[in-house]
Amino acid sequence: MAQTTYTAGTGPFGLAAVDVNSDSKPDIIVTNVNSNNVGVLLNTGNGTFTAQTTYPTGTKPNSVAVVDINNDSKPDLIVTNLNSNYFNVLLNIGNGTFTAQTTYPTGAGPYDVEVIDVNGDSKLDIVVPNSGSNNVGVFLNIGNGTFAPQTTYSAGTTSYSVAVVDVNNDGNPDIIA
Repeated sequence: MAQTTYTAGTGPFGLAAVDVNSDSKPDIIVTNVNSNNVGVLLNTGNGTFTAQTTYPTGTKPNSVAVVDINNDSKPDLIVTNLNSNYFNVLLNIGNGTFTAQTTYPTGAGPYDVEVIDVNGDSKLDIVVPNSGSNNVGVFLNIGNGTFAPQTTYSAGTTSYSVAVVDVNNDGNPDIIA
């Protein structure tokens, strides 16, 4: 099979493949770190994709998660912006299109993003390692895809990645950073 290439922005970095337009075909979502946007390439079938539609982000968008955070059965975009010190949420409004970004301040250098219910309220929360602040920020989902300000927890020096899993079998998610 021959390779097919698609044009993204400058410095494609974070990548996800999720059906964002409800046609049962995985679409491509890519952060363009040097273009300061996130691109959405819709799957047209047979392994082909549309040209990317871009949405503005902060400076140096590097990580993306694609999950339904407002319980409307449409996956939304959560993007960390390394040099802007915030993450943004772009809500899916249908057909693979998204709202303008809503921003949430983080510590310095937010790098990765995990989306998981950390407090057992059946709402997906956001966990971000702040690489320049040596901490992890936890943002609790307060409903409709909006989040409370972060609560921070100390982490190792320059934490770039985060995982959230129950490591001690107590039924509660634990943060590894």
